[in-house]
Amino acid sequence: MKAAIDGVAIEYDVRGEGPALLLLHAFPLGLFMWDAQVEALCATHRVVRFDARGFGGTAAGEGPLTMERIADDGALLLDHLEIEKAVVGGCSMGGYAAFAFVRRHPQRLAGLVLQDTRAGADTAEARANRATLAAKVLNEGASAAVEAFLPKLVGETTHRERPDLVSGLRERILAATPQGIANALHGLAARADSRETLPSIAAPTLVLVGAEDVLTPPSEAATMAAAIPRARLDVIPGAGHLANLENPAAVNAALRAFLAR
Repeated sequence: MKAAIDGVAIEYDVRGEGPALLLLHAFPLGLFMWDAQVEALCATHRVVRFDARGFGGTAAGEGPLTMERIADDGALLLDHLEIEKAVVGGCSMGGYAAFAFVRRHPQRLAGLVLQDTRAGADTAEARANRATLAAKVLNEGASAAVEAFLPKLVGETTHRERPDLVSGLRERILAATPQGIANALHGLAARADSRETLPSIAAPTLVLVGAEDVLTPPSEAATMAAAIPRARLDVIPGAGHLANLENPAAVNAALRAFLAR
């Protein structure tokens, strides 16, 4: 389905009935990454997800894809669906956008799920590396993003035991547009430092992290959860940076328990 949102036709999906759950995807993926969660939760919740600008079925906009842009698109999609409040969940880039949602739309937040993400901004070195990669992607295509990110996106267990998932992710990333990937890299590099936001989060919060996540490791997730007043931390075994794809049963169980509370 498509919704006209601030000049762009946003590809979105909504399933189920009940309290709303808005899911924001990781870089450089799309709404597909939440398939297992939709199947598990749509019996009790109205699950909403969309392709950020430049990914999946949504065309790239002009300039950097900022975390604020993703958050605002999510809020406008809720408007389109006549949803007043939602639990907002995000993985990696989606988590950064969820922090922007906390700051920009706090009155619409019924709860927060932060999966395999971090509160801190990029270092100067990380920003420079993203700019270099963005230029390489525009020059060489999406394969440069596959080479840079895929080895770290999933954990050792997934690389060893689920080669089908790894090859599927490779194909999905290769299908992303170079411009969309580059725009997102620039937006990620420019994102705000959310560490000062953590103590002000009033909504119940679930922090999820793969035990094998090398990009945003469990130690960082624990520090983040400790700084949020009403946060719970769940470490997902046998999973890396995409825990909901790598161990969907464990993530779904954690989400069910959190949403029930």
